[in-house]
Amino acid sequence: MTIFQAIILGVVQGLTELLPISSSAHLNIIPWLLNWSKSEEFNIAFKGFDVALHFGTLLAIVIFFYKDWIKLIKGGIGQIRGKKSFEGKMFWYLVIATIPGGAIGFLLDHFLEDILGKPLIIGIALLVMGILLYVVDKVSEAKTKFEDMTLKQTFLIGLSQALAFIPGVSRSGITITTGRLLGVDRQSCAKYTFLLSTPIVFGATLYKAKDFAFGEVSFYIGILASFLVGIFVIKFLMEYIKKGSFKIFAIYRVIVGAFIIAMSFVMN
Repeated sequence: MTIFQAIILGVVQGLTELLPISSSAHLNIIPWLLNWSKSEEFNIAFKGFDVALHFGTLLAIVIFFYKDWIKLIKGGIGQIRGKKSFEGKMFWYLVIATIPGGAIGFLLDHFLEDILGKPLIIGIALLVMGILLYVVDKVSEAKTKFEDMTLKQTFLIGLSQALAFIPGVSRSGITITTGRLLGVDRQSCAKYTFLLSTPIVFGATLYKAKDFAFGEVSFYIGILASFLVGIFVIKFLMEYIKKGSFKIFAIYRVIVGAFIIAMSFVMN
């Protein structure tokens, strides 16, 4: 993989992982549209590289929310010792929400990875989830703040991320949509989504570390690009949704999804 390809993919990952528009869809489609995927050398290098790029955005999330994570971890330990707190409660909510969604998503992704990576399926997933995101975000009330989220809400949001194994669905897209459906406000949905993705991506990074090209410069450049762009995107989204909605991302998904569906017929 060239340094140019690594930078492009790193930037794409940083932009799309943290917005509800599906990084897996874009990381599959960009090489397809640019004919990179026709190269066997690229395909070999790309194996595991997508997870490495996710590690870059994981670092961005951890650094941006490091104060929250310190409080959550301390609270979680304190909860074991009988010291009840919001942070302790939320820490164990995150643990409980991560297990089923992560396990189901891993199993389904393992068996259906080749089938679901087809451009037509990705395009349909982008389009359908775009419509769902728009409708749910528009009609749902914002009744629950982050501090008031219940075990039921956090668990269902965590469970929904199992569908993220389908490229085009988007982990943040499905969890935000579920959160809004359950009455959680936009900013709280985004924050919880970022926190919820941390253990899943960390686990995937450890699992696929054997496929990482640690000896390639492009490997580190791709991670750096996704990290730097990721920091910017988190800050942008958290500020944007204070007054804005997810409408713009839903429209983007529908347009890109329709384009990919059309291109899947043209290029085959």
